[in-house]
Amino acid sequence: MTLDTVKPGEGGVIEAVYSEGALRRRLLDMGLTPGTRVMVKKMAPMGDPIELSLRGYLLSIRKEDAAKINLREAGA
Repeated sequence: MTLDTVKPGEGGVIEAVYSEGALRRRLLDMGLTPGTRVMVKKMAPMGDPIELSLRGYLLSIRKEDAAKINLREAGA
């Protein structure tokens, strides 16, 4: 599943970041690296942006960028 399809209150572990260039570097620099646990805290009324909880802080990203991040279930 991709991060943009996760509902608030749910989450998982980042499996892969499918992006290139500066966007990939920025996502990785913000802590969205494989193996990191992430949870969707809330979404804007129109679904964009998405607020995430990871590594002890909150991060908001665009839904378009979240679609490039694959997750697996936390227990898997």
